[in-house]
Amino acid sequence: MKREGASVRAAVIGAGSWGTALAHLLHLNGHVVRLWSLEDEVVRAIRDTGENRKYLPGVPLSPQIQVSGKLEDVISGAQLVVSVSPAQFVGEVMALAAPYVDPTACLVSASKGIEIASLRRMAEVLADIFPRQRDRMVALSGPSFAAEVARGQPTAVVAASHSHEARVEAQRIFRSDTFRVYTNPDMIGVELGGALKNVIALAAGVSSGLGFGQNTQGALITRGLAEITRLGVAMGAQTSTFYGLAGIGDLVLTCTGHQSRNRSVGTRLGQGDSIDDILSEMNAVAEGVRTAPAAHALGKKFQVEMPIIEQMYAILEEGKPPLEAVKELMLRDPRSESNGPA
Repeated sequence: MKREGASVRAAVIGAGSWGTALAHLLHLNGHVVRLWSLEDEVVRAIRDTGENRKYLPGVPLSPQIQVSGKLEDVISGAQLVVSVSPAQFVGEVMALAAPYVDPTACLVSASKGIEIASLRRMAEVLADIFPRQRDRMVALSGPSFAAEVARGQPTAVVAASHSHEARVEAQRIFRSDTFRVYTNPDMIGVELGGALKNVIALAAGVSSGLGFGQNTQGALITRGLAEITRLGVAMGAQTSTFYGLAGIGDLVLTCTGHQSRNRSVGTRLGQGDSIDDILSEMNAVAEGVRTAPAAHALGKKFQVEMPIIEQMYAILEEGKPPLEAVKELMLRDPRSESNGPA
C-alpha cells in the first residue's frame, strides 16, 4: 500500500471510524501520523491494544501512530491537518486547535455535513477559523466506507480545492495503490454531494424498512441525485460534479451499502422505531440526521424544491409517519422528468 513521495508530518483530528482509517492509510503511505481523540477510552484502547475497538474494530494499528487527547501534542509541527470530527463539532474543535496549526499547513476537511446553526459547509467553517489559509484547504470526499479503506480494498475519492496546488498536494499525500485520488476544483459541489447524500440514504433506508423493493430504491437514488444537483447548482456548484465520485458514486454507496449508518437508521425508522431510541443505541454518528434540517433550510433559502429531503425532514423533525411521507411523494402533481423541478 505504501507509495512513493516525500513524507509529511500529519495530524488527524477525530478518531472515529473514518479518522482512524485515514490515519492508518497515511501511516502506510510512509507519513508520520498523530491522531487526536476526545474520548480517553479510545486513546487508551489504541495505546493498549493497537486497535480502535469502539469505532474500527478488527483493524490493527501501528504503534508508530501516536494517539493523544491533547490537541497541542498532536498538531504542533504538522504539515498536514485533517479535520474529521462530526460535522456539528468541527467549528468548536478546530477553533480549539487553531493556536497550534502551522500557517503553512495543508488543511483537509474529511467530515461530511452542513453546520445547522449557520448552514455553512465544512470548508466554510474552516475558512472562518483559518482565513489566511483559504488557499491551503481541501475537501476529501467520495464513496469510501472506512473499514474497507483500512483493509486496503480498492477505493477512489476526490480531493477538491479552489487551489490547484493544494488539491494536487493532497492527492500526492493520500494516494496509494489501493486508494486512488482524483482532483476537482469544485469544492462546493464535492462538499454538498458528500453531505446531502446522507439524507437521501436515510430515505432509502426508510423505504427498505417499509418493505419496499429495488424499484423504490432506484427511484429514490435517481430523484435524490436530481434534488442534490438542483440545490448544488443554485449554490454555485458545477453540474458535472454530481455525476462523479462525490455525487452519484457516494450516493449509490451510501443508499445501498449495508455498512451505511444512515441507511441503517432509515431502515429502523421505516420499521417503526423512534429516532431518539435509534440514536441512543449508536456509537457512531449518522450525519444525515443532523444534515436533514440544514438541507431543508438551504432548500428554502435558495428556493429549490427538494421533495425527498422535505419528507425526511418531516419524518425526523415533525414525527410524520414514514408511510404517509412515501404516499405524499408518490401523489405529487405529475410532471416531465426533463423539465419539471422534481
